[in-house]
Amino acid sequence: MELDTVAGKRVLITGAAMGLGKAFAQRAVREGAAAVELWDINETALKETAAELAGFGSAVHHHVVDVASAEAVGEAAAIVREQLGGIDILVNNAGIVRGNSYFWETANRADIDKTMAINSLAPMYVTLEFLPAMVAGSTEARVLTIASSAALVSNPRMSVYAASKWAALGWSDSVRIELQQAGHDHVKVTTVCPTYINTGMFDGAKGFLFTPILEKQDVVDASWRALKKGTPLVVMPLSSRLNRALTNLVPIKLRDRILTAAGIYRSMEEFTGRKQ
Repeated sequence: MELDTVAGKRVLITGAAMGLGKAFAQRAVREGAAAVELWDINETALKETAAELAGFGSAVHHHVVDVASAEAVGEAAAIVREQLGGIDILVNNAGIVRGNSYFWETANRADIDKTMAINSLAPMYVTLEFLPAMVAGSTEARVLTIASSAALVSNPRMSVYAASKWAALGWSDSVRIELQQAGHDHVKVTTVCPTYINTGMFDGAKGFLFTPILEKQDVVDASWRALKKGTPLVVMPLSSRLNRALTNLVPIKLRDRILTAAGIYRSMEEFTGRKQ
């Protein structure tokens, strides 16, 4: 069962103030969503994005939410249910990355907690607030989670990030299968695993063999199509799918040599991240 459009749907996007999240919000309002709910922790950028989206015909709401906090998510979700009655389309987009050091060089243990909380736990917290009503309903509903190709292939200097995205992928795809087993075919779960994207979040990271830094709009377009179709998993680009297959097919020592030669294992050596 596919969605031709999100027109008339209620859409919630986390990490919606900038980058992929903002682009998803733009797609939702331009496609005629009845309401678009924007969550982000950056109040200034969130207000600016909400103002930009006003006037397209959708009701645009925004809340400052720390998705790493289950309590904050619960409070914000209660407001959304009161205002909108529920959500039809959920985009779990919020994420952070820390990198460019070996794990044993980690200076701040809080970075570990924050990375796991935002990338792994937050999608669970947010989805659990809205999925029961999606299941109980009868209309087409969708959950889209932005994971990473780091969930598929180990990568030095980003071990905690990789762990968080492995967890996000394992959780998201397991929920997809649970919905199938329980016969809730009107609710579809999609997980997207892209390589580095030019949103600023991965500034300094290097593209590798046959894998340039992805364009933000290409990722949004592919994810949006997959969301509406109910596609289970999107891995992009093609070279990342090949790396995934390689990981499963060849001995580990050979895999390591190949991925080192391809540049994957050295892609985070000059990582700086988004400038504040």
